[in-house]
Parts: sequence; C-alpha cells; structure tokens
Amino acid sequence: MGLIGGVMGALFGNGRNVIRDTAEVFRINAEASDARDAAYRAAALAEFGAEFAHPRQGRFDGFVDGLNRIPRPALAFGTLGLFVAAMADPIWFASRMQGLALVPEPLWWLMGAIVSFYFGSRYQAKAQDFQRSVTETMARTPIVLGNIASLGAMDVVGSEGAGNAALDDWRAGRDG
Repeated sequence: MGLIGGVMGALFGNGRNVIRDTAEVFRINAEASDARDAAYRAAALAEFGAEFAHPRQGRFDGFVDGLNRIPRPALAFGTLGLFVAAMADPIWFASRMQGLALVPEPLWWLMGAIVSFYFGSRYQAKAQDFQRSVTETMARTPIVLGNIASLGAMDVVGSEGAGNAALDDWRAGRDG
C-alpha cells in the first residue's frame, strides 16, 4: 500500500494532477474552453448592451438615425417614380435617360459596388433565413409522407363511401 500510495501521491498529490496537466498540453480542456467562451460572449453582450443602455440624446443622433433609414425606401419609391414619370411625360423621361447614357462606365461600377455592399448584408441574412426554412420543411417531409400514407390507408376519398351500409341504402333509395 505504501508504494501505491507514493505513486498516487506523486501523480495526484499537492493539489495537482500530473496526468491532466500533461494531457492538456496535447488536448484543450473542454470545460475551461467553454468557460472562456461563455465569458467572451458575456463581455460582448455587455458591450452591446452598454451601447443601447441610455437613450441617445440630441438632435444629431436622431438626424443620423433618420438618415440611416432613408436609402431603401428612397430607392424603392424612386424606381416607382421613374415608371410614373415615363408614363406621364415620355419626352422628359427620355431626355433624362440620355443624360444617364453619358455617365462613364467606371462610375457605374462604383455605384454597383456601393449598392451591392449596402444591400448585400440584408440579402445574405434573408437568404440564410430562406435556407433555414427549406431545411425545416425538408425535415418535416417524412412526417407528411407518413400522414399521406395513413390517409391513403383510410381510403376515405378514393372509395367515396364504399362499404358504408347507410350510404349504400341511401343510394339504393335515391336510384330506385
């Protein structure tokens, strides 16, 4: 017992675990890693929360928030306005479009890049939501197929009441 106790004391004594300490050199401690991740997330949430903890003061902040909400509706209503202008005064509209034909191509590329970056993040978020909904739908497919098979086994729709004595009597009385 003394030899085993000495070996165990050397390995696990003094509040240390030599095996664990050695293993952590080759493999990360999952519990400590999870604790670090939780602390990181808590710090990030605290930082985000601190940003919105106090209502913004002043007209400048309200003005900038209002400006941030303008581009999408302005582009949508502007496009609809172009259609209305084309129908209301085709000559005026055609002269404006001729002016756009003089815009150099690099400026169009720059405009495309700005619009792509501005709307790209929203598109990506919507595309991810769509993919998630498709995945959820596909996950429900086996349940739906099982329900269809159960309904087919009942044969309510296809037989139109065949084998129902009351319905057969009613039909016989109606036909005869």
